[in-house]
Amino acid sequence: MSRYALNLPADLKREAEELAAQQGISLNQFIMWSVSEKVASLRQSLDDPDFPGITFRRGASGWVAPVVRGTGIRVQTIAKQLSYGMKPEQIAEEYGLEIHKVKEAQAFYNVHRSEIDGSIKAEEELEPRI
Repeated sequence: MSRYALNLPADLKREAEELAAQQGISLNQFIMWSVSEKVASLRQSLDDPDFPGITFRRGASGWVAPVVRGTGIRVQTIAKQLSYGMKPEQIAEEYGLEIHKVKEAQAFYNVHRSEIDGSIKAEEELEPRI
């Protein structure tokens, strides 16, 4: 095992210590666990090289969904807004995105329509009927 000196901002270190304590492990174990999870996720990347502005993120439900890189905005959210008749410019303004990111999400949706539509349908089926 090799050593690596790590400088963390005080707030991040405090939060990591709190989370480690909740897990019943040391800060060192928590950092090793966190880094190993990140490395594993990058190795198993589902990213489509044709769409560098789109990445995948595991949501609270455990489902992996494509999102606009650097945000938590799912491609399916943009697709739904487009289906409601919103223009890309309106979506960009509504979500605080650059227009090219909305258009890339739209292009990604067009290529991966069946998977995203299936995800939308599955999510709608889980929503309670009022």
